[in-house]
Amino acid sequence: MPGQQRADARRNYARILEVAEAEVAAHGANASLEQIARTAGVGSATVRRHFPTRHALLEAVSQERIALLAARAQELAGEPDSRRALLEWLDDVVSYCVTARGLAAALAYDTPDPVHGNSCSMTLEESAAPLLAHAARDGAVSPDVTVGDLIALIVGITLTTERHTDPEGEARRLFRIAVAGISPSS
Repeated sequence: MPGQQRADARRNYARILEVAEAEVAAHGANASLEQIARTAGVGSATVRRHFPTRHALLEAVSQERIALLAARAQELAGEPDSRRALLEWLDDVVSYCVTARGLAAALAYDTPDPVHGNSCSMTLEESAAPLLAHAARDGAVSPDVTVGDLIALIVGITLTTERHTDPEGEARRLFRIAVAGISPSS
């Protein structure tokens, strides 16, 4: 939101975002933009002026959680056990994606904002890069794995399990399988 907006435009933005957070929490990434506009007391054109794409709205709704995940990555970057630090952070990402409906869709690479790219994913990639680099240097992770790969894996798991009776439990189970691999150790 540009800093030079009129006071009513700033109020509209804040109200739309407040309503959108509640609607996305209740209905996920496909929350009705028209319902958001009605509940916020604005026209759908006002919603689209502030959030030109559904993805832009999801990113705005997810910003606070993304900032917390970025801060958590920085916290864990100094841990001596690089594998544990990376897996702890990834587990936090899984938990946040499962509990914050719409976050997985905001992280998905197939729907970036055509003008700004995918700022949620970029923020996570930048903040997690030191964790992954440390784990790769220690031999805990294959050197060809990228943060984008890990986020894509989590997004897939989260989207697959969101309608499960226990989405968090199932997401964590699938994530553990992905980390361990499907073949028993020899």
